[in-house]
Amino acid sequence: MSINFDDYFMPAEWAAHEATWLAWPVNAETWPEDLDAVRDVYTQMIAALTVGERVILLAADCQVAGQIHQRLSVSGVNFANLKIVTIPVNDSWMRDAGPIFLKARAADRQPQLIAHDFVFNTWGKKYGPWDADDQIPTRGGSMLGFPVIAHDMVLEGGSIDVNGSGSVLTTKQCLLNPNRNPSLSAAQIEANLKKFLGVRQVLWLDEGIEGDDTDGHIDDITRFVAKNKILTVVEPRKSDTNHEPLQNNLQKLKTFRDADGQPFEIIELPMPDRAVSGPFGRSPASYANFYIANGVVLVPVYSAANDRLALDIISGCFPGRKVIGIECTPLVSGLGSIHCVTQQQPR
Repeated sequence: MSINFDDYFMPAEWAAHEATWLAWPVNAETWPEDLDAVRDVYTQMIAALTVGERVILLAADCQVAGQIHQRLSVSGVNFANLKIVTIPVNDSWMRDAGPIFLKARAADRQPQLIAHDFVFNTWGKKYGPWDADDQIPTRGGSMLGFPVIAHDMVLEGGSIDVNGSGSVLTTKQCLLNPNRNPSLSAAQIEANLKKFLGVRQVLWLDEGIEGDDTDGHIDDITRFVAKNKILTVVEPRKSDTNHEPLQNNLQKLKTFRDADGQPFEIIELPMPDRAVSGPFGRSPASYANFYIANGVVLVPVYSAANDRLALDIISGCFPGRKVIGIECTPLVSGLGSIHCVTQQQPR
C-alpha cells in the first residue's frame, strides 16, 4: 500500500497504549540456566500489564499456547486483557523483532495505525536461526488486521527512543555498525530515521554498556521520560569499564537541544552497584531498560543496593503511574531485560 510518511509519527512510549506485545520464552539456548525463572518474570509482567491494557502474547505453537494457559491460570492475570496468538518465533526479543508502530497525526487519517517491518538479523547475524522472528510483524499484521510496511533496512526497536515531539535518540555504535546496513551512509540512515519515524532530528550518542551484545542499544543507557526530559545511566566507579563511555554520553547529552531548540533536562540514573553475571559473562544489567505502560512502569531490579534508589528516581519521573520493580537477574542472563522483550502498540 502507498503511505505518505509525513502523515504519521512514532508516539512516545508514555502515550496511551492499545496493547503490549510479548513472545513467551521458549529458547533454552538464550536462557540455558534460567528459562523457567524467566517465565516467572513474564508472569509478573503480564499480571501487571493486564490491569491497564491488553497483552498480545505470541506462542510459538499450539502446545506452547496450552502451557501458557495452564501456567497463567493461577497467576492473577486478567484474562479479559490477554490475547494469546500462535505465531512461530525463534526467541523472545519483541522490542527488536516485533512491529514498530506509527500513528496518524490527524484523527481523520486512515489508516490510523501502521506498522514497520524492518529487517531483523539478530544484531548483525550473531545468532541463528532468526527467520521466524523476522516475519513477526507481517504475520502479526495479517492475523490482527493492521497494515505493515516492509523495508530492506536493518533496524531494531531497542536501538531507538523517541519523545513523540520530533526527536529520536540512538547510538553510533549500533546504527553505524557495518554488521547492520553496510551499504548505507550515516546521512542515509539519519534520513531514513527521520522519514520512517516521523522525527525532525536524530540525537547520536556514542557507545553502550559492557555485556550488551546488541552493539550499544539506546534502551540500556538513555531514555526519554518526557518531551524535554532525558534519563541516562552513569557509573561513578572509575575502575568499571562502563564509567568512561557513560560519562562521555552524559556530557554530550548536556549539549543536545530538542527539535524546537530548547535544552533537555538531564537526570542521572545509577547503574547497579555490582556487576551482574550470567552464563555468557557480564550481563547488560541496567535500570534504564524499564517499560512505560498504561498506569504502570515496569523496572528491572537485580538484588543490588542501588535498586531502591533507581526505583525512587524513576518514580519521580512518572507521577500518576505505579512503578513496579521486578527481579530480572534471570531475564538479563539472556542479555536483555524488560524493555527488550516488550513492544507497545499505540491506542
